[in-house]
Amino acid sequence: MSLLRCALTAARPALRPTLRSAPLRALSTTLRTSSDHAKPPSIFGPGGKAGEVPTDFEQATGLERFELLGEMEGIDVFDETPLDSSRVGTKKDPIMVLSYDPMRVIGCTGSPADSHDIIWLNLPKDRQRFCTECGSVYQLDYQGSAEEAHHH
Repeated sequence: MSLLRCALTAARPALRPTLRSAPLRALSTTLRTSSDHAKPPSIFGPGGKAGEVPTDFEQATGLERFELLGEMEGIDVFDETPLDSSRVGTKKDPIMVLSYDPMRVIGCTGSPADSHDIIWLNLPKDRQRFCTECGSVYQLDYQGSAEEAHHH
């Protein structure tokens, strides 16, 4: 008999009581029931009609659809406006960066704009960051909820 079989044969009686003492649990499922709550807006498009090429709006899903729906409402859902480069931010008066996420990546080009190459900075919600090229200080203006800040 091999060494492995001997070990398994010796361990088997010790494992049996553990396996037998574990209670059996039946798994079951229930159907979802409908409620009177309003449905959230769909992030899936209706798709194209048979025999036709769908438009961008009809086939867009996810973030692309979210952006198209925002454009239809006249809302810039991804704030792409440049940061204030008319001044250099200081520790007492930093350049505030709006964010709904607890971390944002920003690019500094100096003050006045384009006075140096882009320096990319990770800007967390709980501390200020400064550009190593021009010294401008940035701080996150976090607008999200407290629960979202702890998603990691």
